[in-house]
Amino acid sequence: MARLNLQGWLPIRLFERDGVPRIDWCWFGDWRLTHPFFQDDVETALRLPFNQALRQDTALHDLLDWQQTSPGLEPNVFIFHASRCGSTLLAQMLARLDDHVVLSEPPPLDQALRAHYRSGLHGEAQHDAVRAMLSALGQRRAGSERRLAVKLDAWNIFELPLLRRCFPTTPWLFLYRDPLEIAVSHLQQPGMHMIAGMLGASPLNQVEDAPAPRETFIARRLGRLLETAAHLCREHDGLALEYSELPMALDGRLREWLGLDATQVTRALEACGRHAKRPAQAFTADGQRKRAEATSQLGAAIERWADAPYRELERLRLEQGG
Repeated sequence: MARLNLQGWLPIRLFERDGVPRIDWCWFGDWRLTHPFFQDDVETALRLPFNQALRQDTALHDLLDWQQTSPGLEPNVFIFHASRCGSTLLAQMLARLDDHVVLSEPPPLDQALRAHYRSGLHGEAQHDAVRAMLSALGQRRAGSERRLAVKLDAWNIFELPLLRRCFPTTPWLFLYRDPLEIAVSHLQQPGMHMIAGMLGASPLNQVEDAPAPRETFIARRLGRLLETAAHLCREHDGLALEYSELPMALDGRLREWLGLDATQVTRALEACGRHAKRPAQAFTADGQRKRAEATSQLGAAIERWADAPYRELERLRLEQGG
C-alpha cells in the first residue's frame, strides 16, 4: 500500500478512536511557525479555506511511515520551565532566526509524552511515537532550517526521562523564577495545570492537592515542579536558567551552548522589547509589582512548599556559572 504524502501537513492532535491511536493533521504549507504558541498557529491555519474544506486523520503507523519517508530535524534543545518565567520570550527570540524551527508547547507532543498514563501506548511503541511526532512537527518549513528548538509544557518536566531515552544527546535547560512571582501570576490568571481537574493524568497531580485553598494548591504544585526539576537537572545534566538572566543570557552563557553567532544574537534580541505572549504590547518588568501584590497567605505557602527547591536550583545555577 502506497505511503501517504504529508508534505505541508503537521500533526495537531493525538487521540484514540475505538481504543486505537490516531493522528489529526492540519495543512500549513510552507508557513513558518512564529506565534507565541503552537496552538495559536493551529487556530490561524484552521481558518484557511483549504482546512475548512478538507481535513484528514490517519492511523499512527502513517506517522511512523512519514518519519521514514521525510525525517524531520533532530531537536537541538529542549526548553523546560516552571511557567510564567520567560520561556515564551526565549522561544520567540529563537523563532526570529531563519535557520530555526521553534515548537512552543505543541499539544500533540504533550499527548504523546503522557499517553502511557491513559492508554495502551507505552514502552517502545510510545518511544517510537514520540520520535515520529517530533519528526513530523520538525519538518523544514522553508528549506533553510537546520535547528529545532522545542519548548515543552510546564508539567512535561515529569516526562523528561522519556525524552532523554528518545533523544539522549539533546541538551536541555530548565527556566524558572522566584516562585512567589510565579504564584501571583497563577493566582490572578491560573494556567491549566493550576486548576484542579483540568490537566488530566500527570504525576503533578497528588491526592493532597484537594481540597485546599488556592494559595496552598498553587504553592504545592509549584514546589513539586521545582523539586523535580532540581533533581533531574543534576541527574540528567540540565542547565538551570533563572528569569533574571534573560534576555542577555543569549549573548552570554547560552550563546555558545545554543551554537549562535553574533548576527543571530542581535536578531534574536530584537524580540525582547515586546511582550512575549502579546507581541503588540511593549514589555514592562513586573517582578516588583507581583511581589507587592502577594498576600501573606500566599507568601507563607510559597515559603513552606516552594522556597527550598528554588534555593536548590539557585545553588545549581551558581555551580554552573550562572
